Amino acid sequence: MPFYHTLGKIPPKRHTIFKKPDGSLYYEQLFGTIGFDGMSTNLYHCQRPTQVKEIKGSYSVAPKVAIKNNIKSYRLHGFKVNQEKDYLQSRKNVLTNSDVNIILSAPQESTNQYFYKNTDADELLFIHRGTGKFRSHLGNLDFKYGDYIVIPRGTIYKLDFDTTDNRLFIVESRRPIYTPKRYRNWFGQLLEHSPYCERDLRTPYELETNDEKGDFLIKVKKQDEIFDMIYATHPFDVVGYDGFNFPYAFSIHDFEPITGRIHQPPPVHQTFETDAFVICSFVPRLYDYHPDSIPAPYNHSNIDSDEVLYYVDGDFMSRNDIDAGHISLHPAGIPHGPHPGAAERSIGKTKTDELAVMVDTFKPLMITEEAMKIADEDYHKSWLE
Repeated sequence: MPFYHTLGKIPPKRHTIFKKPDGSLYYEQLFGTIGFDGMSTNLYHCQRPTQVKEIKGSYSVAPKVAIKNNIKSYRLHGFKVNQEKDYLQSRKNVLTNSDVNIILSAPQESTNQYFYKNTDADELLFIHRGTGKFRSHLGNLDFKYGDYIVIPRGTIYKLDFDTTDNRLFIVESRRPIYTPKRYRNWFGQLLEHSPYCERDLRTPYELETNDEKGDFLIKVKKQDEIFDMIYATHPFDVVGYDGFNFPYAFSIHDFEPITGRIHQPPPVHQTFETDAFVICSFVPRLYDYHPDSIPAPYNHSNIDSDEVLYYVDGDFMSRNDIDAGHISLHPAGIPHGPHPGAAERSIGKTKTDELAVMVDTFKPLMITEEAMKIADEDYHKSWLE
């Protein structure tokens, strides 16, 4: 993300001698993106971060597509995804294209037996249920209900949960996830009209520096396969770093909604962006205040993008029969809008308490076999009177 952060001990100059108390060297690593042109961070390790002892094998986690060319609107019952003890096994890919995977996850246990690294994609974890600690080689973050955790590709991490009832909505992006350009000035600072600012973004606050040798299992995702790699040194052995490339957290409850006299279009809810899709946050807010306004959204056709809405909490004014954990998919080119009676019900109302996450993709989404297990096949008929 485009601002500077430092944690732990670092030398005064890059690429110079930095010694341990015993006189030996710390080992520098550039953790960067887009060749040497994107955001990067310089880390300093107790041990060389390159010591692979064994590659024990791999297995595929490629999504199994059920419907490749979809024209039908769907509702998915997200909370019907079964809980799994293991975090990686719990990740069920429900919608996919060449840019993004949309995943539901209900893990019951912390990732105690291994570390995880995704080399394919940035990850955005939305915490719907559960509390705990995100632990990484770039430092730790506490998380709770409503938090987004943005994890740059290549980050080695674990999740420590406080409870067994955990629900995550995960967006796995093959393109870097950024704060929206229109919210930033030419230096990268978030502007006054942005619905959040740097004060709202929580950076890693502590490092775990484990100067240990042994057998450490890192499950590495590369090209839709998980490789079991045994490293000779603990991956959390960083004594310090500085740069722009690191995980961070942002609470949906800190998103300040942009409102107007008449209904505002979805871009006012934008929270993150890539060059292939956007992520928006719908939060409790005052309704439009024109005396003749219709607060419910107007019918619209997303000719160029599929719209995915993950319903988190509250009363979803524009939909009938929608509960927390539901996902609606409205494919590109097909008009959609409020359910029958929703527009009329919204007139005269002054506020909404809805909470939802939206993903709009510029390429069509394919529906997976996992999605069909929890799909409402008749949702596309729900606009009939």
